[in-house]
Formats: sequence, structure tokens, C-alpha cells
Amino acid sequence: MNFRTWIRKTPAGRLAWRIFIGVIGGGITVFGAILLVAPGPGVLVLLAGLGILATEFAWAGRLIMETKKMANKAAERTGMKPWVKYFVVAGGAVFSIVVILFYYNR
Repeated sequence: MNFRTWIRKTPAGRLAWRIFIGVIGGGITVFGAILLVAPGPGVLVLLAGLGILATEFAWAGRLIMETKKMANKAAERTGMKPWVKYFVVAGGAVFSIVVILFYYNR
């Protein structure tokens, strides 16, 4: 039996677990929202927080699905073929790795 199953055996445990997930996921989501206007990976952190919240709250799962729909619509509006998008993402990843290795070896 894992910890999550054990703690959710009682009503008080279920409430404590939901509060714990709400505080952790909410904190990460708020941090992601701050990073949207500050330098950093705001969207990724925001989605990570919503993903944590979605493990316990249905509204967060619906919000993630809506965000995915919006992202797919935005990707379709670029007019790029899927293989070009994959090439750009893969090229960016390879470039990032090369730059990291270059600076690491200096």
C-alpha cells in the first residue's frame, strides 16, 4: 500500500491530502504566473502546477485540456507542416545541448 492510499483511508486524511495538493500545486501555479512576466519558463511551470492540481481537482484537469486546445489552435495558425515543427524543436534541443557542453568544458 502506498502513502497516498494509506492517508486517504479516512475522511480527515482525504481532506488533509487535498489541502496538501492544493497548497503545493497552487504555490507552483502562482510561481508560474509570476514567471510569465518575469524571466523564466512561466508557461511550463504554470502547467506543472496545474498538473499537480489536476491529480485531485477536476477543474484543473479541464483547464489543462482547454490550454492544450488553445495551444493546438495556435500551432495550426503558424501554417508550418508537422515535420518542420519537429525539426525546429529537435534542432533547438541539439543546439542547447551543444551550448551547454561548450560552456561546461570551458
